[in-house]
Amino acid sequence: MLESFALCFAAAQIAAAIALLNVVVTGLGQARIAATAIESIARQPEARGSVTGTMFVGLAMAETSGIYGLLLAIILLFANPLVALYMSMM
Repeated sequence: MLESFALCFAAAQIAAAIALLNVVVTGLGQARIAATAIESIARQPEARGSVTGTMFVGLAMAETSGIYGLLLAIILLFANPLVALYMSMM
């Protein structure tokens, strides 16, 4: 019984680590968005306003993905529904 609980808890820890990898990928994506926007502004300075607005929308969408990954990791670590289900079955 205890071994299956440990397995459930270990699986939750691994899943939380994978969810947190999303945060790293989000940071890389945001860096690419900013670099591309800077390059676009350098090529066409007159399009600065539209490029900047589009960049901020893209950054907000990318940040939302990172926040979802962090939220999922927090739920898996501190409010895991599988552990609660397992504890009710014992």
